Amino acid sequence: MDYCTLAPGHPWHGPYHATEYGFPNTDETVLFERLCLEIMQAGLTWELILKRREGLRTAFDGFQVDTVAAYDEAQSARLLADPRIIRNRRKVAAVIENARRVQALRANGGFAAWLQRHHPLEKAAWVKLFRQTFVFCGGEIVGEFLLSLGFLPGAHRPDCPVYAQLAVLRPPWLLRVSP
Repeated sequence: MDYCTLAPGHPWHGPYHATEYGFPNTDETVLFERLCLEIMQAGLTWELILKRREGLRTAFDGFQVDTVAAYDEAQSARLLADPRIIRNRRKVAAVIENARRVQALRANGGFAAWLQRHHPLEKAAWVKLFRQTFVFCGGEIVGEFLLSLGFLPGAHRPDCPVYAQLAVLRPPWLLRVSP
């Protein structure tokens, strides 16, 4: 069953599908949160991540890049003891390291500018680029991250009401088609 069939009316998937999934965004905190949620989801269900989202936001200080980038071993230990999040050492370390890498992207315009500069790419090229830039970013994580922000097509079926809504919101840089 596809997401456009499953999500409407569902208490967790419904709001995400109708207001976020496939919607373009350039806010650094939103982009970082979405990347972190995809990392946390690896090997788990998206519903579990949506249910834990508020706990993740609280535990990771609202996904504020500078705050997370400054985490030390004590903060990492605090996170690994927090039952509101996914307590996986590699995932927690990846979130912290990726905050530092997002900070580094600011030297060339930031995370959103980095994404825009590389769009359009085929998924395989995106995965290669993400692996060169971030940690813990395999094909599924990268694909879902990009799909969730409209960089890859297919978040919604053409007959989904959200699809028509998104057509009006597309920024010019997302209108460029993949080669």
